[in-house]
Amino acid sequence: MYGSDKEALEALNGKHQELVAEIGKVIVGQEHVIKEVTTAIFAGGHVLLVGVPGLAKTLLVNTISQALGLSFNRIQFTPDLMPSDIVGSEILDESRQFKFMKGPLFANIVLADEINRTPPKTQSALLEAMQERSVTVAGQHYKLPAPFFVLATQNPIEQEGTYPLPEAQLDRFMFNTWVDYPTYTEELSVVKATTSDAVVEVNSVITGAEIANFQQLIRRMPVAENVLEYAVGLVGKTRPGRELATTDVNTYLSWGAGPRASQHLVVGAKVNAALNGKYSPDIEDVKAVATPIMRHRIVRNYKAEAEGHTVESIINELL
Repeated sequence: MYGSDKEALEALNGKHQELVAEIGKVIVGQEHVIKEVTTAIFAGGHVLLVGVPGLAKTLLVNTISQALGLSFNRIQFTPDLMPSDIVGSEILDESRQFKFMKGPLFANIVLADEINRTPPKTQSALLEAMQERSVTVAGQHYKLPAPFFVLATQNPIEQEGTYPLPEAQLDRFMFNTWVDYPTYTEELSVVKATTSDAVVEVNSVITGAEIANFQQLIRRMPVAENVLEYAVGLVGKTRPGRELATTDVNTYLSWGAGPRASQHLVVGAKVNAALNGKYSPDIEDVKAVATPIMRHRIVRNYKAEAEGHTVESIINELL
């Protein structure tokens, strides 16, 4: 499709700008959220969007799926949702044969809305899908469509009737992205746009095949040894009681990040470099993606909470 990887990287940059422009027709502001979600898509990772209700998390995912021209399903997670409701189930057809009916998980982009409202049994049905890109039902293995992304939303304030996501599930998300309130000017633009009868058309600017090619291109990007060492060292510093741990980490953390964080840091840095017109990532690219990759992978202890140390402040110290 492209003469060289250099040309392909330039094409990726152009496509990303088109994609951001299309999303910007509907979503006002939230630049860092759009950047993190699109970075995860080109890296082949999943995203957990955390924010209070009404900040257009669902609209953002919907708009991105339209601009990407991919199949999209939304699953509203509720306490009575069963694994078969998302994966699918076997039914008897007219000829008395068992036939697998695919659930809403079989789409390129799956919006897991309010993922922490469903019990662990149903949450775990997502685990295999997110890691293996496949599901097993009644002993049969079914491949999920490629590319496959889970974009989940979570409300951080209303914890009544919620089930905290297990660490193993959190670790499957490449980014934990905070969606914040809009600024005064942004909110003014939102209200103007949404209280008139204007209809916005979002055009598809990139295909599933192109995304798959760009993902392979990112994997082929060379990484200098010092950048790899920095990424692995940064994750190693978060592990209390280990040789790289800092005094703050030993004092304030119960658990550090695992090797998946190191992998995501390197792939995330590659995408960040590509989207900034570079042909290889440097340490600045690792730092640019470090906070959303690590904030859901390290666990503070009581001392940190009592003294008001946030996960972000600890990560900033390490950076």
